[in-house]
Amino acid sequence: MMGSPSTVRVAIAGSSGSIGGQTLDVVRAENARPERDVEYVVTALGVGSSVDTLVAQAREFRVGVVAVADTARVAEVREALPGVRVEATMSDLVAHADVVVNAVVGFAGLDVTLATLAAGKRLALANKESLIAAGPVVRPLRSTPGAEIIPVDSEHCAIHQCLRSTVRPGVEVSRVVLTASGGPFRGRTTDDLRSVTVDQALAHPTWSMGPKITIDSSTLMNKGLEVIEAHELFGIPYDHIDVVVHPQSIIHSMVEFSDGSTMAQLSLADMRLPIGYALAHPHRIASPFGRIDWKNLQRLDFASPDRNTFRCLDLAYEAGRIGGTAPAFMSAANEVVVDRFLDGGLRWTQIAEIVEESLQRHQSLSGPLEAADIIEADRRGRETARSILSP
Repeated sequence: MMGSPSTVRVAIAGSSGSIGGQTLDVVRAENARPERDVEYVVTALGVGSSVDTLVAQAREFRVGVVAVADTARVAEVREALPGVRVEATMSDLVAHADVVVNAVVGFAGLDVTLATLAAGKRLALANKESLIAAGPVVRPLRSTPGAEIIPVDSEHCAIHQCLRSTVRPGVEVSRVVLTASGGPFRGRTTDDLRSVTVDQALAHPTWSMGPKITIDSSTLMNKGLEVIEAHELFGIPYDHIDVVVHPQSIIHSMVEFSDGSTMAQLSLADMRLPIGYALAHPHRIASPFGRIDWKNLQRLDFASPDRNTFRCLDLAYEAGRIGGTAPAFMSAANEVVVDRFLDGGLRWTQIAEIVEESLQRHQSLSGPLEAADIIEADRRGRETARSILSP
């Protein structure tokens, strides 16, 4: 007869978004199992301004602590959730959990990352900017006793799983291979893409994502940003990180070892799998999200990315190799350019052109970096892109 399940306290910063909602799906599924050895208790939730969603989630999971970034709506939250503690910032949620899911979008999530690691807790990281832009600031905090980052991202979660097959990654890892679906424009040339529409660029063949990340997928900038993230997460040199196009999105990434072996993680496209992996680490959840029906899996295809057509991939490599504030600067410039494309203000083919011109104007900072330096680089990247767009 099983004893009482152990308890894992979970805080979700950005609970109203896709990752936040799917985290709650995982908690529901795991806690519904009659024979479970772990109970996930959602202790704290935070949102930007989606108060109605926050209130509904807090009531369902009987959450004792919440945070809302929109200070104008704090009184509304207090009235709707009497007896629930309302914290001033989402980083204040860290104190109430064992595992913190950082699903905040953009730079607003950096404080959550820094606070979680400084507190020596597990960070289930879905906030890319924390590592892509602020890697030099995050890096020192990873040595805090108890602190660990488990990536909530299909590619980096796959790499994390594959690396568990070695106890000497610094010696035995030959290269990491990130897979890319190729986006909606796989196989098309630059000439083919000069007149594509916003709707065509938003029609991703595999994943359902927000507009900005979907456009980044179409240009392969998203994969380039994931290269930077892989470098920061796992300490793999850029020359040992490759990208291959894999349209089925079944293999989420691979690791090649010194003896010629390659480990790959395969599953259907379901973000609940990496979320569950991060919550349960070093164990695994029992809910089979992303299970493959092997009888119906017909083929797995691979191809090299067209780096001439999809130039953003190499721009990200360039920013990563420059290091320092360059990734933050480039990522910010790209965000401005993508927003202009979504507004109908430029052609798809101009995205890479303007990001490249922006990166050429970046000026590196020397010495140790602080969060303020990253924020300033982000501001300068946006300002530079806007100046190019509006001469």
